[in-house]
Amino acid sequence: MILGSVDSVWRYPVKSMRGEEMEEAFVGFPGIYGDRLYAFRSSGAPEGFPYFTGRDRREMIRFRPRFRHPEVAARPVNLAQAQANNAAPLSGSPEQLSIEIETPDGQFLAVDDPRLTELLLDGQTHSLSLLRSERALVDARPVSLFSIQTAKQLGDESGMAVDKRRFRANLYLDLPNTAPFGEEEYIGCSLRIGSTVVVSILGRDSRCMMVTLDPDTAEKSPTVLKAIAQNHGGNAGLYAAVLVEGMARRGDPVELIE
Repeated sequence: MILGSVDSVWRYPVKSMRGEEMEEAFVGFPGIYGDRLYAFRSSGAPEGFPYFTGRDRREMIRFRPRFRHPEVAARPVNLAQAQANNAAPLSGSPEQLSIEIETPDGQFLAVDDPRLTELLLDGQTHSLSLLRSERALVDARPVSLFSIQTAKQLGDESGMAVDKRRFRANLYLDLPNTAPFGEEEYIGCSLRIGSTVVVSILGRDSRCMMVTLDPDTAEKSPTVLKAIAQNHGGNAGLYAAVLVEGMARRGDPVELIE
C-alpha cells in the first residue's frame, strides 16, 4: 500500500551542525552515507553522551558543513560494483570525504582546524576533540523519519510556524492519507522507499531541547517542545533500521509492506 512520498532527503555531516538537503542519498545499514560523519567530544559532557551539541551552545546549528568533493561524497565509492557483485559498499577516504565549515560570520575552516574549536567553545573552559566514524554518530537508531503532516500539526499546537528542519530528520515524508502522528501506527512494520530501500520502523523519537531552536537563527522557542511533551508524551517522529540498502530520492514512493 502506497502511503505517500519522500518530501526531502537530509544529512548532517557534523553532528549538531546545519544539515544539507540532497536530491538523493545512499541509505545503508549504518545510516545515510555521510551523515553525522564527524562529531565533537566534550570533556564537560557526561560519559554516556560525550558530544558537544546545540544543547551546549545553540549557535552550533548555524555552522554549515560542506563536503569539498560533493560528487564523491554522494554515495559509496564502489556502489556500482558492490550492487553488481552483492558486496559491501565502501566508504570514501578521509580526503575524499573532507569537510570544510562555513561559520556564521562567513569564515571557511577545515573541520579539524583548531580555530573552529575555539569558535565553538566561545570561551567555555572545557576541551573539545574531533571524532570521525564511518557509522553515523546518531543518538539512537541509524535513520530518522518525520512526516510533514506532523510538523504542521506541531505548528498548530504551538501557535507558531514550525520549520520542519527543527526535527533534523533524514527523510521527511509526505503522507497525505495519514493523520498527524499517525505514522506511529507503522512501528513494527517495514516501509519500502523507492524501488530498493526497505526500513523497519523501530520506535518513536524522544525529543530534547534541540527542537526549540530555529534552524536559521538559533533563537529558542520552548513552546514547540512543550507541545510535544504535553500532547505526545515527549515523542515526535520515528526511528528506523535499514533492512535493504539503496538510494532514496526526493519524490520516491513510500510503501507499507504488508
